[in-house]
Amino acid sequence: MPEDEPKRNSETVKTLSELGLRQVQKCLESYPEGKQKSAILPVLHIAQQEAGGWLSVETLDYVASLLKLEPIEVYEVATFYSMCHLEPLGTYVFEVCQTGPCMLNGSDGIIAYLKKKLGIEVGQTTPDGLFSLKTVECLGACGYAPMMQLGSVYREHLTPARVDQIILECRAKAGQLN
Repeated sequence: MPEDEPKRNSETVKTLSELGLRQVQKCLESYPEGKQKSAILPVLHIAQQEAGGWLSVETLDYVASLLKLEPIEVYEVATFYSMCHLEPLGTYVFEVCQTGPCMLNGSDGIIAYLKKKLGIEVGQTTPDGLFSLKTVECLGACGYAPMMQLGSVYREHLTPARVDQIILECRAKAGQLN
């Protein structure tokens, strides 16, 4: 599956696979004894990948138990970072940067265009489950504004025409050309 097409489903993770547990162990070995709290974010990435792209409360609690932390310590991290998804999302997640440089270059217009084109608000998913729209803070690509992240791929210098092209590409990959 290409990097911009993460697997999505509605399952929750109550345990990690053997591979996932090995990845967690390797991650923990990177930190000094007693500093397992430093591994929260990478372990959340592992759990989110195994959970089909999102982190349920059960999954967050499981991560806390793996790291021998209080659940609130994991919740604090998961709710702070935009790459932690706390609900099921569409197959394609448009994460549009909304910080200064992108706004000065038209990200507000791109967000408005996506809302109208997809018929959803920020934070929502299309009824067919194909697209979700999120706004995020700086993605570190100010020179390419306005821009968004789609999976692990940056889409830059956005215009309504480029957005239309991206939507068509996603629909084609999903076999849903309209």
